[in-house]
Amino acid sequence: MLLTKIAQYWTKRADGYSQVNQHELATGQDEVWFQEIQRHLPENRDLKILDVGTGPGFFAILLAKQGYDVTAVDYTEAMLSQARCNAGSLEKSIHFYRMDAQNLTFPDHTFDVVISRNLTWNLEEPGKAYAEWMRVLKEGGKLLNFDANWYRYLFDEEKRQGYEEDRRQVASLQMEDHYTCTDIDAMEEIARQIPMSRQMRPAWDLQVLQACTKGTVQADEQVWQRVWDQTERVNYASTPMFLVSAVKGAA
Repeated sequence: MLLTKIAQYWTKRADGYSQVNQHELATGQDEVWFQEIQRHLPENRDLKILDVGTGPGFFAILLAKQGYDVTAVDYTEAMLSQARCNAGSLEKSIHFYRMDAQNLTFPDHTFDVVISRNLTWNLEEPGKAYAEWMRVLKEGGKLLNFDANWYRYLFDEEKRQGYEEDRRQVASLQMEDHYTCTDIDAMEEIARQIPMSRQMRPAWDLQVLQACTKGTVQADEQVWQRVWDQTERVNYASTPMFLVSAVKGAA
């Protein structure tokens, strides 16, 4: 089962990925990210926010710091363990659950905001996931999904050339390579089997979300310029992050 393989991969990555989140929390990147997220949040501070695919808890922690009611889910127990540890004293104020992003168990119309980062590309059924996320949103609620065309280079020669140029730039600047410091062979094997690696995004996301809601849907393909630090810009120059947002319309 592919979901099991994906979970096994991220179980092995949990500690290393947690260190990335710890670095973001320690260097002020959480403030950079919150400034971006805040631009899209309703002014009402009494919001119930769901962080889907929380990983080591970065979004959950930075939102809990601001006093929001945060629920965080991840399919990988090792990631949730890292998230609880990273949250420290905030752990008691974040509701952590092990849950499949494609099969949420929350009732309809539970949350004001659903937020996610670097998850959709990694799902077997991303369309089903989007439908679930919109289901648990209240009317007028907002979805914020930050992602990129990760591993499209496996199916696109132009993207392959860009990816290889990124690796050369990283090496020439003597930076840590965020790809080759992981089990790249294992991840590429998974990426060849999941649907999003072949899609051109965010066009695909907009089409799917428009079918899920009667509300507004839009994409911001420049968000990476506001939230990425210099190391990320060099590592992922050919794969810029985008934001897909959607407001849930009336039934």
